[in-house]
Amino acid sequence: MTQAPKSLPALEPVFLFPPHARLGVVCAMHEELSGVVSLLGGEACQVGGRDFWQASWHGVEVVAVLCRIGKVAAATTVSTLIHRFGITHVVFSGVAGGLARHVQVGDVVVARHFVQHDMDASPLFARFEVPLYGQSLFACDPFLSRALAQAGEQCLATLREQGQDSGFLAGLNLLPRAWTLHQGLIASGDQFIGSDSQRQAILKALPDVLAVEMEGAAVAQVCHDFGLPFAAVRIISDQADETAHVDFAQFIAQVAAPFGAAILEALVQSLARHAGEGERPQGASVDPS
Repeated sequence: MTQAPKSLPALEPVFLFPPHARLGVVCAMHEELSGVVSLLGGEACQVGGRDFWQASWHGVEVVAVLCRIGKVAAATTVSTLIHRFGITHVVFSGVAGGLARHVQVGDVVVARHFVQHDMDASPLFARFEVPLYGQSLFACDPFLSRALAQAGEQCLATLREQGQDSGFLAGLNLLPRAWTLHQGLIASGDQFIGSDSQRQAILKALPDVLAVEMEGAAVAQVCHDFGLPFAAVRIISDQADETAHVDFAQFIAQVAAPFGAAILEALVQSLARHAGEGERPQGASVDPS
C-alpha cells in the first residue's frame, strides 16, 4: 500500500480561517473515505442513511461523510451537513477520470470551477446552463482552493522525495516523481465515462475541462446556494477511455485513498495553525493563482 507522506513542512497561510469554523469532508466511495476516517477517528452517527463521523482533527472541528455516488446523493448529503451539523466550509476528495491529454494517471486536480456536462434544458436554456441560475459554471472558493492546492503540492513533493517508485506503483509505471498538480475546470455527470467516444464528446463541447467525475458540480451548486466556501481535490485514476491500465478498485484502495487522506490532513494542519485569527479581510483579492 502507498504510505501517506510524513513530516510535512508547515504551509504558509493563504487566508484567515474563521474562529469556530467547522469543516465538512465529503467522499463518494468507501475506499476514498477510509483513509480519512482512520486518521480522524471519532464516533459515527447516522442521518438519512448516511454515516457522519465527528471529531477534532488537529484542533479543527471536522465532520466527514460518505455521500455515495452521483449528483443527487452528493447534494442531499451536503444539505444534511449544513442543516444538521452546522458545517461552515466543505471539501470534497476522491478520484476522477482525466480528460485533458496532459492530465495523467496519478496527477492531482484542484477544481476552480465545476460544470454539469450532462445538463441540457435546451431550447429553453442554453446547453450546460443550470435552469433559473443564469450560469453553467459554479466557482470554488479561491482561498480554500489555494490552501488545498498548497497541501497537494506539498504532499506531491514529499512523495517524490521519499522515492516511492517500487511495488504497485512501479509495476504500473506510475512513478510519483512525475505526478503533477493541475487547477481548473472539472465536469460532473451521472454517468461513468469509460470510452474514448464519450471522452471526445465532452472535450468537443467543453474543451477546457481537465477531469470528469460524478458529484462535484452538485456540491458546488449547493454551496453556492448557501454561501459556503467549497473546494475539491481529485486524484486521476484513469483517462476516461478504454486504455485505462489501472485496476480501478485497486488504485483507489492502494493509491488514492491514502494519498487523498494525506492531502486533507495537510490542509487541516494548515487551517489549524491559523484558526481563530479572524475572517477573510474585506476587499481581499480573489485571484487563486
